[in-house]
Amino acid sequence: MPRPHFFAPSQARLVQFVWMAVSAVLAAMTLFPLFWMVSIAFKTPAESFSPNMIPAAPTWQNFIYVLTEVPFLRYMFNSFIVSATVTVVALLFHSMAGYALARLRFPGREAIFLAIFSTLLVSLPVIIVPLFIVVKTLGMLNSYAGLIVPAIFNAFGIFLLRQYYLSLPRELEEAAVIDGAGYWRIYWSVVLPLSRPILAALTILFFLANWNSFLWPLTITADQNLWVVQVGIANFQSQYSAAWNYMMAASTIVALPMLILFVIFQRQIMESIKTSGLK
Repeated sequence: MPRPHFFAPSQARLVQFVWMAVSAVLAAMTLFPLFWMVSIAFKTPAESFSPNMIPAAPTWQNFIYVLTEVPFLRYMFNSFIVSATVTVVALLFHSMAGYALARLRFPGREAIFLAIFSTLLVSLPVIIVPLFIVVKTLGMLNSYAGLIVPAIFNAFGIFLLRQYYLSLPRELEEAAVIDGAGYWRIYWSVVLPLSRPILAALTILFFLANWNSFLWPLTITADQNLWVVQVGIANFQSQYSAAWNYMMAASTIVALPMLILFVIFQRQIMESIKTSGLK
């Protein structure tokens, strides 16, 4: 018996064309700001607001000015130190917390997980004042510690790792227990090696989030030597309010490493999303 068709061949092609057209429009809307930023970065000040996408006289002077006349390399160094440290420390603690919440049996485990998960509903502006008071009391203002320590905890990472560990077969851990391994040995020798795909994806996501952080670094750093790139660009904008070519050049320099990392590791990111669903 032939299978029924919901659409005629002509209707199916029409639906496919409509979806392709919608996808093309959404892609263009997503990529246009990026192309426009790069275009302005290569324009002269007089040409910054011209509607043409391709600069009439492309110039590298905007990038040279940003890298030589402004301590932008220092800002990028600060962002790299903060992002790399937060990423490494957060993945270590998050993987331990996720494994404990997924495998260990102890009173209040579900309540602790729900409490951690509920913090996803609280945005940074809501807690920034009490967090600032705590950091000030601990003497961490204008320091790398003040930039790093509050950014380590991330409920999204704990949740994603917990869901991933729930999908791992228990037989591997049971075999390790038979061999005499304890919880720490199982975590370090069995669970972590199996976590490489999800850890690789979280590495990119955490590094990207901290590389682009602005509100918290702006709040606790008054010392220009501790500014991160986003704070530097904001100050660059206030200092050179009409020099959009310099600001777009700085933004292009900041965005380029993240775009490269995302293109290289996009497969790991997609795999982690597919393999860490709810169970």
